[in-house]
Amino acid sequence: MDTIKEPGLIELIKRGGGFRTIPGAGPQELLANLIGGIYLPPSMDRAALLNAVLEREALMPTAVGSGIALPHPRQPLITDPAEQFVTIAYTEQGLDWKALDGKPVYTVILIVSASAKMHLHTLSRINFFCRQESFRVQLENRVPSGDILKTIEETERTWNNN
Repeated sequence: MDTIKEPGLIELIKRGGGFRTIPGAGPQELLANLIGGIYLPPSMDRAALLNAVLEREALMPTAVGSGIALPHPRQPLITDPAEQFVTIAYTEQGLDWKALDGKPVYTVILIVSASAKMHLHTLSRINFFCRQESFRVQLENRVPSGDILKTIEETERTWNNN
């Protein structure tokens, strides 16, 4: 039986890119602008992705605290693991995303996965980084994307060596 190797976070971010400031007066407008301006795999419908992400937000906001939101569809919209991606974007100003800590969101990390298992794998890696103060400071200060990618890559390399 073939097992699918789950891509590391660094690979997903390199696929999804981002690190741009996205306009939007609120979460819905920001998500519409973000999804409207990113590269999507040919198999993915832009309107379907936006609708799925907004439906998920309507159930419960995806703000995780410390100024970060992790929007994603509830159900996979793609089946090919090679089409999964993560996009990191910044807000123009802090947005009220109904975070449990009450803090406005300044960083949005969009997650698009090919299966629930792969989504949880990616989410666990993102959550690890979001708990690291040094990583949050990098996001807050909007350091060059290469610095953030280097942090992720170096950390993932240590995971792969254990």
